[in-house]
Amino acid sequence: MRAGSFPGGFIEKAGSTATRPRLTLSQIQSFVPPRRGLFKFPPPYNTEGIRITVPADCHGQDCVSSVGYSYWMNMNNHVGSDTMLIFLGLDRRRGGTGPTLFSYNKVTDEVKNLGPIFDQRTSFSWYPGVDWYFSARQPTKLYVSDKGSRFYRYDVIAKSFDTVFDVHSRFGADKGATQMHSSGDDEVHSATLLCKKPGCTDGVHTAKKDDEAMGCLVYREHSKTFTYFPRRGFYDECNLDKSGRWLLIIEGETKELGNRVIDLQDNTERVLANQAAGRLGHLDMGDGYAVGGNGNNRLPNTTVLIKFPITGPGRPGTVVHYNSDWDTALAGHVSHQNRQSGVAPEKQYACGSNLDDHKAENEVVCFRLDESYDTLIVAPIMTNPKAPGECDDYCKMPKGNLDVTGRYFIWTSNLGGSRMDAFIAKIPSQMLFPRQ
Repeated sequence: MRAGSFPGGFIEKAGSTATRPRLTLSQIQSFVPPRRGLFKFPPPYNTEGIRITVPADCHGQDCVSSVGYSYWMNMNNHVGSDTMLIFLGLDRRRGGTGPTLFSYNKVTDEVKNLGPIFDQRTSFSWYPGVDWYFSARQPTKLYVSDKGSRFYRYDVIAKSFDTVFDVHSRFGADKGATQMHSSGDDEVHSATLLCKKPGCTDGVHTAKKDDEAMGCLVYREHSKTFTYFPRRGFYDECNLDKSGRWLLIIEGETKELGNRVIDLQDNTERVLANQAAGRLGHLDMGDGYAVGGNGNNRLPNTTVLIKFPITGPGRPGTVVHYNSDWDTALAGHVSHQNRQSGVAPEKQYACGSNLDDHKAENEVVCFRLDESYDTLIVAPIMTNPKAPGECDDYCKMPKGNLDVTGRYFIWTSNLGGSRMDAFIAKIPSQMLFPRQ
């Protein structure tokens, strides 16, 4: 094993019909410790995991909110440091301390609860933090918002706010913003513009309800300027690539959503109207490309890489992962927060996770962004979708995210029982690129 690599994991080809049975509560309890820190997943995984939360964090209740999503990093940029910072939402209504900071020592595997991120007298202490994320560049800066008008960069150590932008200045006092994303250099940001009450308008559409999504905005910090793209029909969200040049809006004129891919250098765009045209569903952005799901292919439940700009009249993209059948989607929520500038996507990898009602164990998987179809099986999700608890079906889905190095994957699991906890799997990525 190469220096700096992690143990365990095994390679399967995409489309493999091999499955592992779902782990039972008693099986999980046999290897997951009641304390924080290091443990080992059983064969055939043999990878290492880190337990982050324990019942004491919630005073014995079920307070751990699910990690936000596959493209919002709960782990900071810890490159060059022995210590990683992690933030999680611990619901105050269920025994928690609100958004809470943890530390993980990569050398000793020690985990500490460092306490609430915000003063308990502030409204932020009640927010679950599901759409917050660490800066890809600044280790102590966390991007936070509360669907209000302001988007902040918050220093989790100094406990200080910096306002990135305020939509009131450009869009009016009845507007808010949500679903933020930032470029890798923290200079360009995207967000969904909200109308906070019925009758509010963006000049194109008039809101019919509170917090109605009106379109996607882009803010450039250097010039302090906004660009705005009103929705066209049904709107879901928008996302920004690492370079800050490419914006992808998920929306459609019908409920079968498509993609608008916009070059922010000149605001030209290419529309992928539906699955048949090649649009991506659950996706994450790289540097000049996107990777995500597409269900309109001869191969079942494919994950596709699309490079920008999109050229030619045909359906774009390269299939980089697929499944054994249409009922299976191993990488249902793709995370590529380990994206690297100046490195071809074919020399990189993404990871994903999912949860379904099948008897097979759902897993953390990683795959190369090329046509090798090599898939690294990392760890079991350890979640029973039928177990009771505060989480609904969607909340139980792992939707985990990678850190900037691609060596750590965080998600939340009910361990087959009735309360959620947070875990990290160490990614033996050397298995995907054994000769590099």
